[in-house]
Amino acid sequence: MNPDWLELRRGTAPLIVSIPHTGLDLRGLEPRLASDWLARKDADWHIERLYDFASSLDATILRTHVSRTVIDVNRDPSGISLYPGQTTTSLCPTTSFDGEPLYKDGEAPDEKEIAERRRLYFDPYHQALGEAIGRLKALHGVVTIYDCHSIRSAIPRLFDRELPMFNLGTNSGASANAALIDRVREILVKSSQSYVVDGRFKGGFITRSLGRPVEEVHALQMELACRAYIDEPIGPVDQTNWPVGYDPGYAAPVRKTLEDILTAALEWTRHSGRP
Repeated sequence: MNPDWLELRRGTAPLIVSIPHTGLDLRGLEPRLASDWLARKDADWHIERLYDFASSLDATILRTHVSRTVIDVNRDPSGISLYPGQTTTSLCPTTSFDGEPLYKDGEAPDEKEIAERRRLYFDPYHQALGEAIGRLKALHGVVTIYDCHSIRSAIPRLFDRELPMFNLGTNSGASANAALIDRVREILVKSSQSYVVDGRFKGGFITRSLGRPVEEVHALQMELACRAYIDEPIGPVDQTNWPVGYDPGYAAPVRKTLEDILTAALEWTRHSGRP
């Protein structure tokens, strides 16, 4: 049985769609936080709606409803930075992307509490990913993991200038077969939208720890600039203008590109597997 915060669709296709940052559940931390809005500010807003077509591909879909403020299941639990020398957030963040304190004075989690949150939320999420990989590899001999993300287009503390619309991460080519990466890149070129491969975002802990092409486990991360699919206010945001609602019409062009990407990734994975 899965815990109530872990949403899992078990598909039979050799494709896993991971959605680790759309959770809004603060698990009772509200009295300790500087503000509930601030604690949810950096969620990957509406990504579960943008990718809801993945079930029609019979993908396995894994999503946590727990906020990344409680624990970020896409960070290295050892504390090693994914981007040495660059600003990033930790396993249990204490600041927002913009550097604002998330907790009231003296209320940030200590090492014991962080370890407990890891046991309760991080470990089960990764156990579920591991079980899905094992099940689908037994069926197909190969599996592709696609990790879904989004971020505001302009956050000076994290990166210069506006991000490209599509930010594909492959751990500098180490997390997936080059032919699969090329298939996705071709679709991005045809979209006529701005994109980069292994730019500011090369893939988080999920992509880097699970992508093992020599073992026929391939992993990709897609970080979307929010303006790609919602009418995002560019620049600083506050409670009056963030988050923005989801408009299916506005999102349709990017959603079509994402459907093409997942369909192509699935076709490639099936073709590369055993007969």
